[in-house]
Amino acid sequence: MLAAHPELRRLAGYSPTTAIWIVCLVIAQIGLALLLGGRGWIWWLPCSYIVGATIDHALWALIHDCSHNLVFRSRTPNRLISIVANLPLVVPSAISFAKYHLLHHRHMGDMDLDAGVPGPTESAVIGRSGFAKAVWLAGTIVVQGAVRPNRLKVRLMDGWTAANIVIQFVCIGLLAALAGAGPFKYLIASTVFAIGLHPLGARWIQEHFARRPDQETYSYYGPLNKVCFNVGYHNEHHDLVTIPWSRLPEVRRMAPEFYAGLHSYSSWTALLVEFLRNRQMTLYDYIIRPRTTDRSPSDDTVQWHPKDERAPQPRYQGGTSMAGKG
Repeated sequence: MLAAHPELRRLAGYSPTTAIWIVCLVIAQIGLALLLGGRGWIWWLPCSYIVGATIDHALWALIHDCSHNLVFRSRTPNRLISIVANLPLVVPSAISFAKYHLLHHRHMGDMDLDAGVPGPTESAVIGRSGFAKAVWLAGTIVVQGAVRPNRLKVRLMDGWTAANIVIQFVCIGLLAALAGAGPFKYLIASTVFAIGLHPLGARWIQEHFARRPDQETYSYYGPLNKVCFNVGYHNEHHDLVTIPWSRLPEVRRMAPEFYAGLHSYSSWTALLVEFLRNRQMTLYDYIIRPRTTDRSPSDDTVQWHPKDERAPQPRYQGGTSMAGKG
């Protein structure tokens, strides 16, 4: 791609204005939590689903840029601003997300190292049921934060992760001491909705659920990119990880021939409904690579697809697409 379009190189770099967006969104979310903390559920619950989830999802998108060091030039300020973005999300997870996400790019489809891959037990338990898939999506925060890390063959606790935990608990403690428990109803609900049973949560289905036999990464080009900092441009991000969110649409515009033939989405809501209703869409619809010590990126891949709901079965083998090589 870079050989065909060397002008893409000028899109790489940093976007310090992302830090301003983070600070503004954090202030707005905490302000809403204080405003709604003393009100009944008829106020804070709809607000958390519509407004709070949107803000939190946007913060996750910006934490994602921080994990690739796309806000500032050096790593330390990127980590610090990601910890700031983490504050309204209640659960201390910005640093651990960054570490697992970088592993996802380096080892995409590796059951031992890619936390984005649904495991065999997880996939078998959920099966084809629309209700079970809804519960799974609603509990994404638990699945990604507690279930999958236990499956991986790596532990990533370090000083930065510990600092993230300490700073988060101190700030949460200060908020509780100053405002009581009221604001946490809104904050926790927003956190759960942002990556759960919500149109925004369909992003987890969009990104890597294999809908075509030669494609493992998918983009979303719908209007919600406007409030999610272009996080839907997932193929573009995997192809060129050094480009910040603000310039990702330019990748597709400047190199259209690399994306014209790829399957993509224009509606997260429609995808969410299809996922819940279509019994042929399961957690097995994921391309995995059997881990070997001498595996190269060009090795064959295997997609899971259940002949029944008990164990993964290979559906096809083939090479990966150009899009999605991180």
